[in-house]
Amino acid sequence: MILDLVPVRTGQSSAQAIASSLDLVAAADRLGFRRYWFAEHHNMPAVASTTPPVLVAAAAARTPRIRVGSGGVMLPNHSPLVVAEQFAALEALAPGRVDLGLGRAPGSDPVITQLLRQSGTTSDVERFPDHVRDILSLVSPEGATVRYTSGGTYDVRATPAASGVPEVWLLGSSDYSAQLAASLSLPYVFANHFSGQGLERALELYRTQFQPSESLPRPRTFLTVNAVAAPTREEAEARSLPNQRMMARLRMNRPLVPSETVEHVLATADEFDGLGTQIMAAARATWFVGTGDEVAAELTAFAARHGVDEVMISPIAGAYEGEPMDAAPGRTRTLELLAAALA
Repeated sequence: MILDLVPVRTGQSSAQAIASSLDLVAAADRLGFRRYWFAEHHNMPAVASTTPPVLVAAAAARTPRIRVGSGGVMLPNHSPLVVAEQFAALEALAPGRVDLGLGRAPGSDPVITQLLRQSGTTSDVERFPDHVRDILSLVSPEGATVRYTSGGTYDVRATPAASGVPEVWLLGSSDYSAQLAASLSLPYVFANHFSGQGLERALELYRTQFQPSESLPRPRTFLTVNAVAAPTREEAEARSLPNQRMMARLRMNRPLVPSETVEHVLATADEFDGLGTQIMAAARATWFVGTGDEVAAELTAFAARHGVDEVMISPIAGAYEGEPMDAAPGRTRTLELLAAALA
């Protein structure tokens, strides 16, 4: 399974970044990966995944088999009805292949959150559980019922004649999200690629508090991880450097820039002080970096240790200077090596 933030590197246009991600989803489909999700982030120079539904539609058109979806739609940024309608339409476009991952975080900074609220219809973050329930009802063939204070009712459906529904997942990295997923009988994704803090507790809460349902009789979980695989460990470590640098910029509140090339990071290593180096090392310690066989073995052990059903990798391999702008050789090679090792 693949999580894609549609990375943008130095000198690359958004069109080229999206083209490289669509090539990557085609490769993932060809290599036998199970699902491919797009994240939602805003106003980040190195990330072009701002609108998951648009990217999911494009990915669905490029692939015949793989499940495609959001990882996730940040629900407070949107009207629940609009989200339901978008993913009901996607399910009609690619029947049986659409996942709707929902998250509670804003996906950006407070300024962007305010701009989203001023420029479009959003939802109250405090009513997140209600809005998740609304979406579950709206995308179902039966739809939802609005009750008037006068006693009358009004039926609402995300699509006039649904023959299938997207699979809904709840995303998070906290006790709150784990407990909500358990209470709503939803499959749960822990965003381990972002932090990893609180993983064991979140999984324990989800599993012990899970409420079985007809649609999901037992807990279902997966974790996200950052991964880089290359023909040699040395190349894999080098390709991980641009993302380590981006994490340092985020944590130190430095200006964000498009993803730097491997050569640029190596040539400017002294620009970051001791704290920056520590942040990069801490980030790298939680990632899966090495040859295809090494990363595959570590991922298999990681999944077994936490008892999860699936592991979703974010292929974060950076680029070298001179590599094509409309392709992502490092990320594609990561998928190819892992597919071969796990086969």
